[in-house]
Amino acid sequence: MSKSTRATLALTKAGAAFTVHTYDYDPSADRIGMAAAEALGEEPHRVLKTLMAEVDGKPVCVVVPSDREVSMKKLAAAFHGKSANMMKPAEAERLTGYHVGGISPFGQKKQVPTAIEEAALAEPLVYINGGQRGLQVRLAPDDAHGIESCCRPADRLISGQFRQQSRKLRRIGPRQLCADMPGD
Repeated sequence: MSKSTRATLALTKAGAAFTVHTYDYDPSADRIGMAAAEALGEEPHRVLKTLMAEVDGKPVCVVVPSDREVSMKKLAAAFHGKSANMMKPAEAERLTGYHVGGISPFGQKKQVPTAIEEAALAEPLVYINGGQRGLQVRLAPDDAHGIESCCRPADRLISGQFRQQSRKLRRIGPRQLCADMPGD
């Protein structure tokens, strides 16, 4: 397995501090993110999954803890849309250049607006897919949402309300994207 992917190259180019971790990918796992967390010996809320979705028919990337599910209503609201749905696997592969199970928010063929679950930003380090099945990168979540190749500048997540930035770029703050779970 190669540890050099478009994702790791993008992180290196951005100067991000990260480490690469491999595990035996199980394509038959019911929940691939949970299987990755178990294989890595990490808590599931620290192993993030990368999902491709559409908001009002436009592609978006969503990064959430592997033990959570995305609320389509919250996802649509985060991108100021009316409706959201998961992208078909073949379309996600075509758009990102990665295979399902190995989709990373870093180094995608086509950059799309990206959102990260707000709760993930509270963790000191998280695991995110490194662009290949069985390959994860561990980094600080603040570094993850600051990488240009992950999020277009207009869509990079930062703390706070909507505000105008240099070059008149509009950015959105971290959002709660996951469905409420019992005990939340």
